[in-house]
Amino acid sequence: MATKFVQKALEEVGIASLYSSCLDTKLLCMQRFVRLFAYGGSTLVLVMYLAALDISKTRIGLFMTLTLVGDTIISFILTLFADGLGRKTILACGSLMMMASGVIFAIFGNYWILLAAAIFGVISPSGNEIGPFRAIEESTLAQLTPAAKRGDIYAWYSLIGTAGTACGMVTCGWAVRYMQATLNWGDIESYRAVFWAYAVFGFLKFIFSIVLSKSVEAEKKQTAPVQDPETAPLLGNGADAEAAKPKKSSFKSLLPEISKESRLIVFNLCLLFALDSFASGLAPLSWVTYFFRYKFGLQEGKLGTLFFVASIISASSMLVASSIAKRIGNVKTMVFTHLPSAIALALIPIPPSLPFAMMFLILRSCTQSMDSAPRSAFLAAIVKPNERTAVMGTVNIVKTSAQSLGPLITGILANYNLFWVAFVSAGTLKATYDLGMLAVFAGHKTQEDRDEEERRAAQDELLRETEDPNER
Repeated sequence: MATKFVQKALEEVGIASLYSSCLDTKLLCMQRFVRLFAYGGSTLVLVMYLAALDISKTRIGLFMTLTLVGDTIISFILTLFADGLGRKTILACGSLMMMASGVIFAIFGNYWILLAAAIFGVISPSGNEIGPFRAIEESTLAQLTPAAKRGDIYAWYSLIGTAGTACGMVTCGWAVRYMQATLNWGDIESYRAVFWAYAVFGFLKFIFSIVLSKSVEAEKKQTAPVQDPETAPLLGNGADAEAAKPKKSSFKSLLPEISKESRLIVFNLCLLFALDSFASGLAPLSWVTYFFRYKFGLQEGKLGTLFFVASIISASSMLVASSIAKRIGNVKTMVFTHLPSAIALALIPIPPSLPFAMMFLILRSCTQSMDSAPRSAFLAAIVKPNERTAVMGTVNIVKTSAQSLGPLITGILANYNLFWVAFVSAGTLKATYDLGMLAVFAGHKTQEDRDEEERRAAQDELLRETEDPNER
């Protein structure tokens, strides 16, 4: 009895699905932990590092905006050709770009050099995913995982990433504190040590990328062989007509194909995700840490601990989201868990004292990331398998583009001591996004459901055609 209970519990939280997954799935999750660990550490000190270099808040906001714009361009190029050039190749190249950015940030202090490194490399202003990694990894996980287990795998994939961010922030916070208090290093020296570590983690991620198997590569679309024109029937079937189409050029063959039906879905998703991402850009993690650092005077160690606790709570909540999604569906889980976090975000800057501000930060973290795994599972299920990488990449690019203007606006508001406006606006826009998702996609069918309906309709039609006329 006890064994069955434990087994049921492990299945409920998705551990059984992760344990039984292939090695490539586990390596992708390890990559995400390493990457988000580095993002967490760099995000904690990014704004403080730039401020220590005597860069104004407005220019810091512009820095983060242009970084996100550059990331959009790089992500667009890499994800567009990821399936054609090879997913392992793109992941490895992204890791090398991550290493290069860390080295440049650790050596140089010039605003424009750092900006170029952030734009053409991989530096996260928000602590969240940037670059081509997530779209490629999520598409690969969908390919490697049966549809019934995708929710569990995505939940653990998201949880492991959030745990990486949490560990990175607390490690970085206390490491900086140790370097400053015990080793008597200056602010700039200690912050640069963080970016040296960032480069090391980029190299570690590179190792994880190159040891992936060939199973992670995109499945080749099967096409019917071209018939000899002398023996081909005059009126070929659909497969023959498809085969008779002129072949694409080598360049166009690298580009993904997206059906008309999926384009409409992606368009609606992009509009809603853009609204949510713009709101996220108004309150990125780097600005939130800066807000607590300078409004309440928290030193780096305590700051890292605060956001470590918030991130761990956020990560733990993802397991609950997976269980809820199995019962009420992905879209409703996304909305009903994300809406409370939006309200809590709007309330963070209102209290004048640290305990109440921390309370709203923790309340936000309780449901902040619960929509992540259901959103990925929903996106993977709503489009065709050969479209996933391109669609997920497109969605991430739109989200990053929409997010890019937010940090600049927040920087300008911070210059005029109007930080609270950014938080309240972000929370309001996120709540609007939640209601929009519920209105547009609450009853939307997955690609598997649509394929099943088409199969049944074809069977019914075949039965009607073969039915005896005397029995009609």
